[in-house]
Amino acid sequence: CLADVLREIKTVSSRWVHEKIRMPQFGWQEGYGAFTVSRSNITSVRRYIAAQEEHHRQHTFQEEYLGLLKKHQIAFGERFLW
Repeated sequence: CLADVLREIKTVSSRWVHEKIRMPQFGWQEGYGAFTVSRSNITSVRRYIAAQEEHHRQHTFQEEYLGLLKKHQIAFGERFLW
């Protein structure tokens, strides 16, 4: 399940950051968000990823994440997001 996959990713990546980059203060936040992408949108998602650095010069992660939640009518409590 998704929770198990993300737990493993966070565990392994945290270990890597601590051991290889030597950032002992690094730690993941507790929660996560996950969105699926339909096969018909793969090309646009790839374009988005390729241009992500430029995109985030104009829009913060917080703005974009709130936009996704609202666009897809996902109920949330903003006090739990950040």
